Amino acid sequence: MFVLAPVRSFTSVVCAMLGQHPQMYGLPETNLLCHATVGAKLQSVRRSSHRSTLHGLLRLVAELYFGAQTAHTVECAREWLRARAGLKTEDLFRTFAESVFPRVLVEKSPSNANRIECLRRMAAKFPDARYIHLLRHPRGHGESVMKAIRHESARRSLPAEHWLLQVATYRATARSGAGRGADGELDPQHWWYARNRLIVEFLESIPPEQQMRLRGEAVLSDGDQQLAAVAGWLGLRADAGAIAMMKHPERSPFAFLGPRGAKYGNDEFFLRDPRFRPREALGHTLDGPLSWRPDGGEFAAEVKALATDLGYI
Repeated sequence: MFVLAPVRSFTSVVCAMLGQHPQMYGLPETNLLCHATVGAKLQSVRRSSHRSTLHGLLRLVAELYFGAQTAHTVECAREWLRARAGLKTEDLFRTFAESVFPRVLVEKSPSNANRIECLRRMAAKFPDARYIHLLRHPRGHGESVMKAIRHESARRSLPAEHWLLQVATYRATARSGAGRGADGELDPQHWWYARNRLIVEFLESIPPEQQMRLRGEAVLSDGDQQLAAVAGWLGLRADAGAIAMMKHPERSPFAFLGPRGAKYGNDEFFLRDPRFRPREALGHTLDGPLSWRPDGGEFAAEVKALATDLGYI
């Protein structure tokens, strides 16, 4: 099962919760399936300044094939992947599935939703897969992005190519596809719109019975009902015992800061405190000034329209 969502959309906690169902296995962010081969994935990381995009995959291999997540097993995992550089990523993914069978793999890497080509490739390679479109209100999403930027900026000066700044300064244009806002203006609503619009368009090609929309706020405020709905949709156990297990994401083997060489693989805030904390749904609104806009700007008309279509007000 693939959970599709932009970054900062509750993917870490929701995937960990789903993965605690006795018939599911939640993965960390593998960032794997947008590459044709394992070698292409490794090469992309070497060219990138974002080395942490490999952490989840290293931790997964260390856990599944070396029995633990330590600095030593992470290095073993790195060599294991290098030895399989020519392997197609979908074949490696099937190897993971075989390792945890009969449990259902739950993959949630936000990078899957960055390009339509990646989504189409996933659909072609896994025609029977299920998809959850995980949602977050655009106001909550924007505030979360800005919180993460403040957190990172307090520790170091962020380079312009840092992924958080790319998210916050993203602009979509008809011809070029993406660019930076004027003077690097921070306004995450455009990333929220582009990524969710892409997911909606992709899911139009997927049979209705293979897809589901899930609002992250609803999971956090009404966990029992929402989690039971997901389990029932998948044809899995939806009894009280299974749902109780899903409310313990901290029991995931990837719900803590990892060892040297693979510290992340999930959202850092989640890794530092991975407990499920039920809370009332936030009263976000689509109207009014945005806290991150010094000019008092509001949501663009297209953002409001898409959010309304997705069930937000």
